[in-house]
Amino acid sequence: MFLQGFRGTVTDAPDFDASADAETLYNAMKGIGSDKEAILDLVTGRSNAQRQEIVQAYKSSYGKNLIDDLKYELTGKFERLIVSLMRPQAYHDAKEIHDAIKGAGTDEKCLIEVLASRNNQQIHNLVEAYKDAYGSDIEEDVTGDTSGHFKKMLVVLLQGTRDEPGVVHADLVEEDAQALFAAGEEQWGTEESIFIMLLGNRSVNHLQMVFDKYQEIAEKPIEDSIKSELSGDFERLMLAVVQCIRSVPMYFAKRLYKSMKGLGTQDNTLIRIMICRSEIDMLDIRECFRMSYEKSLYNMIKEDTSGDYKRTLLALCGGDDDLAGEFFPEAAQLAYKMWETSATTKVQLRPTIRPASDFDPADDAQNLRKAMKGFGTDEDVIINIVANRSNEQRQEIRQAFKSILGRDLMKDLKSELSKNLERLIIGLMLTPAEFDAKMMRKAMEVGGDGNEEYIEILVLTLDAIQSDTSGRFSQILTSLVQVTSIPSYCTSTKQRDIIWELADACNEDSDDMEIKFMSILCTRSFPHLRRVFQEFVRCSNKDIEQIIKKEMSGDVKQAMYGIGKDCSAWTGMGTDDRALIRIMVSRSEVDLFNIRKEFKETHDCSLHEFIQVETCFYILHGD
Repeated sequence: MFLQGFRGTVTDAPDFDASADAETLYNAMKGIGSDKEAILDLVTGRSNAQRQEIVQAYKSSYGKNLIDDLKYELTGKFERLIVSLMRPQAYHDAKEIHDAIKGAGTDEKCLIEVLASRNNQQIHNLVEAYKDAYGSDIEEDVTGDTSGHFKKMLVVLLQGTRDEPGVVHADLVEEDAQALFAAGEEQWGTEESIFIMLLGNRSVNHLQMVFDKYQEIAEKPIEDSIKSELSGDFERLMLAVVQCIRSVPMYFAKRLYKSMKGLGTQDNTLIRIMICRSEIDMLDIRECFRMSYEKSLYNMIKEDTSGDYKRTLLALCGGDDDLAGEFFPEAAQLAYKMWETSATTKVQLRPTIRPASDFDPADDAQNLRKAMKGFGTDEDVIINIVANRSNEQRQEIRQAFKSILGRDLMKDLKSELSKNLERLIIGLMLTPAEFDAKMMRKAMEVGGDGNEEYIEILVLTLDAIQSDTSGRFSQILTSLVQVTSIPSYCTSTKQRDIIWELADACNEDSDDMEIKFMSILCTRSFPHLRRVFQEFVRCSNKDIEQIIKKEMSGDVKQAMYGIGKDCSAWTGMGTDDRALIRIMVSRSEVDLFNIRKEFKETHDCSLHEFIQVETCFYILHGD
């Protein structure tokens, strides 16, 4: 869920005087040429409600229509943008819909974007504005230009009858998820009416719970089912609805990126989104954009547009999130929404490997021996057994192998397998403590290339760490290992003291900063640090991660950053097989199902698909 309250970049101007603004605009357009800078500064510096007062004051003072004068004085994309800003939002939406369906051809993408993303009140305002502006019924015009299930879903959305936010029918969540599954994945063909009825009428909160339940039932996100069961404009519309249910700001961040990537710019889309979201959630969109594409929306607009058109769009954007450490407090808060969620809600951890039913360790031991006996090795049998038993069951197999056959299963596996498969199977056969200790020892043997593995595991002895590392990095690892009991809660007063310690440290030289950061980040629990980071953003207007990136370097930077952010196994070209094995083995019986979900949401690609392309490790993924 995104933070409540004002999330826009355009606000009411203080000391507003509609008559004075009307005079400024009149003077900017008087005589030969026009003062475009004065126009854009004034228009982007007023809220939409204030602009409507300016329109009225202009007519009262000069007997002229302000929008007509702006159309006459300005040209091109700049004119379209300024004129669109002067319309009430509902009338702007109405014009977008009217332009999308008038004449030859239909702009289905515009219909989808507008109708999938608006709330009930915005839809009602749109319907009334369309009737007032064009003298016709929007539903009749839309249905006259569309067809099939696409048309039916648009009609449902035009009713504006979705259950209000917060309305959750708890007794219907599983029933709705089952109904969606039965309407698509469970039968030949698709019963589209079920998708239309549920996705067009249930509340956002209710559907978010339905989507989670659906994934448990279908073992895939609902987006994948829509892609496989539906097609054409209807598929695109339903995907947009699902994306907006999950996160409207993320939906618009993706739309903005697509409007500017590649050759050419989809200016109509860019103008429409920048206008309609500037007073609603542009801060959220900016942060979603930066997190998804590793560059700021501000910089992409700056690179892709020009002139007064660019300056107006940048004013609506409101700021550049690529400036290290300089974030609007609201936008930086969004960056920690997952920290906030994990600190206040209990997430059910879901593994992909569970104990096998009807388990017989003696039988498994015999089958493993057969798979390795004689010429060649039956790797499929080995994979099937090892990847479908819990770690506790694998330990029973190891013992049975020795008791029945008098042989060391680990040695036999090492002699019969090779490369990554051997490392993976051996990793699975070790106990969790043995595996972590092995990974730590490997990290210390590689001569400086495995420091991220120290940070991730930290289970070996203090002597080993101190003998193989040095300096501030060694101090950090030692602090982490020595901490045995850290309270997860602190008083608000103590929390504020810690926040100001961090804030003060940001103004000191690098050595003192590292020492103070280490004294806090290495000695507090994660729930405690989540709260501290949240409050730090509010109090200082700075982002901890950005400060670490900018001010620190080397292993110290990597360690500090690792405390606050999970590392990725894939970075750039190629695959870090050791990191991949380490994560897949250690999380398969803990929370790999949860990791799969986060991976899909972050990368627009399932973990299963990614692993199949890169490696053979799909055996642990759990399909």
